[in-house]
Amino acid sequence: MKNLKSLALCFSLVALSLNALAAGKVNLDHADTDIMDRASLQNGAKLFMNYCSGCHAISFMRYNRIGSDLGLSDELVKQNLMFAGNKPGETMVTAMPEDAASKWFGGVPPDLSLVARSKGTDWIYTYLRSFYEDESRIFGVNNKVLANASMPDALWSLKDTQSETEFDNSVRDITNFLDYVGEPAKLIRLQLGKWVLLFLGVLFILVYMLKKEYWKDVKYGVWRRRD
Repeated sequence: MKNLKSLALCFSLVALSLNALAAGKVNLDHADTDIMDRASLQNGAKLFMNYCSGCHAISFMRYNRIGSDLGLSDELVKQNLMFAGNKPGETMVTAMPEDAASKWFGGVPPDLSLVARSKGTDWIYTYLRSFYEDESRIFGVNNKVLANASMPDALWSLKDTQSETEFDNSVRDITNFLDYVGEPAKLIRLQLGKWVLLFLGVLFILVYMLKKEYWKDVKYGVWRRRD
């Protein structure tokens, strides 16, 4: 009897968990990002530095690494990515003091180095496009994906000056850039992957021909003497 009660309790807890997950589920829009699109990455990096880097760091990255991966000259890196007298080899941290951030936002804004890997690109893309007016909130906005988020709508000026399609593309570029930041080596991996597959294809042909040569004197498992 005790075992039956325990089993029933387990099923009840599982059902409650599933119901909670279903209630908290948000329909995410597909970001459709492509980190091989260099123009998108360049624009995403520029937008991130102009609208996001004041609060959020990407401390796993360095300015010169981004410049090298995205094909930016040192001059373009200085013009578009470096605003506070930083050095090219420094990591990309925010200048916002932690105590001030805690006072303004109720906590330190998170480092976004790995947000694309933890949340996914669809989540970022949908989140940045889901702010709406809410006068009950301190910043006058709320978010459909993350209710009562302490973050203001940092992209409001883009939303006001761009068409809906242009704004979606801008958010997609930022999302694409954060996807790259989460795994910079993915650029090299995807480039090398094509050559590796080509090499394996050629190797398969050579190995198959070698196998045919070795086994041409064997028929139905019985070795035949050459004439």
